Amino acid sequence: MSEDDLFGPPEPALPPSSAAQPLAEKLRPKTLGDIVGQDHLLGAEGSLTGMLKRHSLASLILWGQPGVGKTTIARLLAAQAGLQFRQISAVFSGVADLKKVFEDAQKLQRAGHVTLLFVDEIHRFNRAQQDAFLPVVEAGTIVLVGATTENPSFALNGALLSRCQVFVLRRLDDDAMEQLLSRAEAEMHRPLPLDAGARATLRAMADGDGRALLNMAEQLFALPPDGELTEEQLSRMLSRRAALYDRDREEHYNLISALHKSMRGSDADAALYWLARMFAGGEDPRYIARRVTRFASEDIGLADPQALPQALAAWEAYERLGSPEGEICIAQAVLYLATAPKSNAAYKALGAANRAAKETGSLMPPMNILNAPTKLMKNLGYGEGYEYDHDSEEGFSGANYFPEGMGRPDFYRPVERGFEREIVKRLAYWQKLREEKA
Repeated sequence: MSEDDLFGPPEPALPPSSAAQPLAEKLRPKTLGDIVGQDHLLGAEGSLTGMLKRHSLASLILWGQPGVGKTTIARLLAAQAGLQFRQISAVFSGVADLKKVFEDAQKLQRAGHVTLLFVDEIHRFNRAQQDAFLPVVEAGTIVLVGATTENPSFALNGALLSRCQVFVLRRLDDDAMEQLLSRAEAEMHRPLPLDAGARATLRAMADGDGRALLNMAEQLFALPPDGELTEEQLSRMLSRRAALYDRDREEHYNLISALHKSMRGSDADAALYWLARMFAGGEDPRYIARRVTRFASEDIGLADPQALPQALAAWEAYERLGSPEGEICIAQAVLYLATAPKSNAAYKALGAANRAAKETGSLMPPMNILNAPTKLMKNLGYGEGYEYDHDSEEGFSGANYFPEGMGRPDFYRPVERGFEREIVKRLAYWQKLREEKA
């Protein structure tokens, strides 16, 4: 069974009896209008609807999580556009299989027919295999419809992407899931044995996957009649669908981005939610601790000088405690950083200094601030005229520490938040003394 298909595999040549069919197969949509949750593509003003009206169905990539209808949409697009439907899976197919499919499509093309080739999990083809599609797509031999759960920007090569339109299928929302449950009840001629709370829990357990929802509903219809189940009884009976998370793929980067930006936005509750999502998905807490430590300097810096020690302490505490005990230490750091005053002045200052360092090359420091460990260096003027700051009344000499002729750039500009308010005052005081001593 294709993991991306909302309603199971296509019917075999000799279909089983209706009674033996899975509920998801019985409810397979017969028209594009029957598909739920994808109105932005299939509604009256939907992108795919417009293509079909214009009789200009192009090669496309359907990107979405499992169970949102990618395979079903491809089959129905072929039927509505009058194209020959052919399906392969990148998991089980190689170059020889592609060559055979292309040859068959070319024969059909000579007979006046166009093939819609649906490639399930197209991201599993390597770059060379993906390139094999280019000539047949360009020649119009096939209309390619690829399905992927991975971000096409990363999973597909640029040449193939440039020849396809990418359509994002949405995770099925609560209304779409309820429509599926209502259709299931109509098909089975009886309501699900659930109270209102359990019904909502069932939708949540499917986590946007319509096929998973219908499979769980089928298990419930098989129960002997014994009243309605409560939320607690349902949770004991059925396993919640595992949350989508792949530590090597896009979701990994999506959630750490959400955590980072929630902390930057000082939303402690949202930051805790995304942290919990990452823990639940099996993310390595050490990776989270490393990113949290980076955040302490990038987004808080000297607005709260305790931010970095807090992050480092949480990281070290996790290393000593491990999971799950040490996860609370990381959560404590996330809360501290989310509620701390924010400043990216240090981050911007380093960026400006890096740019200046690249632009100015290998300029020498002023001679007066160089050490003279040898007699030759002393004779050459190393250290001559150096003013020892502690000897001045203010503990500040006002000397120039930049290379001669470079001028005095202004890299660090602290904000009027947190401890940096005090730093603003200090910098202003030293600038005043510098001007007086000039």
